Amino acid sequence: MNQSFFRTLAACLTLSLLVPAYASSTFAVGQLKKAFTVPVIKAKVGDVVTFKNEDEFAHNVFSLSEVQSFDLGSYKKGESRTLTLTTPGTIEVECAIHPEMKMKIEVAK
Repeated sequence: MNQSFFRTLAACLTLSLLVPAYASSTFAVGQLKKAFTVPVIKAKVGDVVTFKNEDEFAHNVFSLSEVQSFDLGSYKKGESRTLTLTTPGTIEVECAIHPEMKMKIEVAK
């Protein structure tokens, strides 16, 4: 191997030490007895929230928040849907089928 290869390798290794690695976190939220099992999540951009239906009937997860709007659709018991957080701010989450189901996701940079 030539010197150019080793210089490039050394530069890459040096840069990898200077750039911190940020691992994303995963949060689990159940849907049980017509309620979200977690009322508030404090997360960061890039984190993932998994919503699992633990009830005998369908649920839906959606948000009309300006921070991040989404609709994960309806799904049955035992099924899950995931959401990757993209923007800092507070997201108000609801179930379209059961309007009393509400929670918040506070997303930091």
